[in-house]
Amino acid sequence: MSVKEHHQNAASGIRVSIITVSDTRDLDSDKSGRLIEGSLSGAGESPVGRVVVRDEPAQIGVELRRCLGDANVDAVILNGGTGIARRDGTVDVVKSFLDLELPGFGEIFRSLSYEEIGAAAMMSRAVAGVANGKPVFSLPGSSNAVRLAMEKLILPELGHLVSELRK
Repeated sequence: MSVKEHHQNAASGIRVSIITVSDTRDLDSDKSGRLIEGSLSGAGESPVGRVVVRDEPAQIGVELRRCLGDANVDAVILNGGTGIARRDGTVDVVKSFLDLELPGFGEIFRSLSYEEIGAAAMMSRAVAGVANGKPVFSLPGSSNAVRLAMEKLILPELGHLVSELRK
């Protein structure tokens, strides 16, 4: 089957839970979480929840576990905590849940980021994979990084990913 045929048969109306990891933001100041939510809605997908949790591994894990166990959630997108600062623990937590990592996501994301921000792109540990049969994406907290990942990587393939995982 060609890529075009896969996209024609892709799932739609995908229910996505959004987790923002931040020690300084709340739902009102969560610009990147709102951007993810708006991007999903604009593409015909269904955001089913948006929360902000502190950059504490236990809190991230509790919320991710809740989303992955929810039958009304098809995919999870996290943002924040993907850098190299001491408190950036999101990627380590996400990786501990993954049954399958999609290394191409991080590779392509950093390559596209390099075109925009130069060598600083190497400090992103953005990651994606599959956990409990659901796609999980972990993005930087920057709105520009979120926009890039949503427009160039996630939205073009989300339906295809979900369709493949439902087989």
